[in-house]
Amino acid sequence: MSVFTHLVAQLGRLLEPVLAESATAAAIVLFTVLVRLALHPLSRAAFRGATPMAGCLPMLLQLPVFFVMYQAFSSAKVSGAANELLGHRLFAAPLGDRWTDALGEGGVFGAPGLVFLGLFAAIAAVAAWSAVRGRRAAAAAPPVPVALPVGAAKGAAAKRVAAKGAATKGAAAKSGARGSAAAAANALPQVTAEQQAMMRKLGGVLPLLSFGTLITAAVVPLAAGLYLLTTTAWTVAERAWLQHRKERQGDGAQRSSL
Repeated sequence: MSVFTHLVAQLGRLLEPVLAESATAAAIVLFTVLVRLALHPLSRAAFRGATPMAGCLPMLLQLPVFFVMYQAFSSAKVSGAANELLGHRLFAAPLGDRWTDALGEGGVFGAPGLVFLGLFAAIAAVAAWSAVRGRRAAAAAPPVPVALPVGAAKGAAAKRVAAKGAATKGAAAKSGARGSAAAAANALPQVTAEQQAMMRKLGGVLPLLSFGTLITAAVVPLAAGLYLLTTTAWTVAERAWLQHRKERQGDGAQRSSL
């Protein structure tokens, strides 16, 4: 933890001529951006679905960083010396204070309370952006084939066999092409109608979990809340950029094939 506090303190000193007493808060944001830049290759692999664990690694690797951030602004001493970070502020609010501390000093609309309200508003805006994108992605996703009951599946198979037997050679060739497409579709994972309904419900609820960051930000030090805001905003912006890049590559491939 002493290495982390030293790094943040040094970054704060570099930014102090421009940002004055809010320099350490800006140093936390800069530190978070550096962490996310280091994790970007893993995030890109997770977006592409390269490995099953790729989607979990960026989140898991951030947990120790968040824990160190929490401890650095919760401990009065670091390596036996007074914690110099606790004396730094974001505007009127000390970086080591929690929302309850701000409420005790001036209430919701006191100077420290307004800083926390601004933080909560920013986190809520990022969560809303994430929720909207999540709903749009769920709506744009192709439907999963629904598994037919056994009897219906046998009846459909019998009808296909009869149709193939009555077709002409030309029609048989076309039917073979359609049969290949049907076989490819049947190779996809199939779910029941009940499972599809459950998936739609989850698709509507999961984006709302982004607002859970608000609860965490309300109980951790202000510095840790800044880290949460920065990393969640990076995550949403990163996925939006990767999706945009993927769509542009798909459009380019379609134009080249024409």
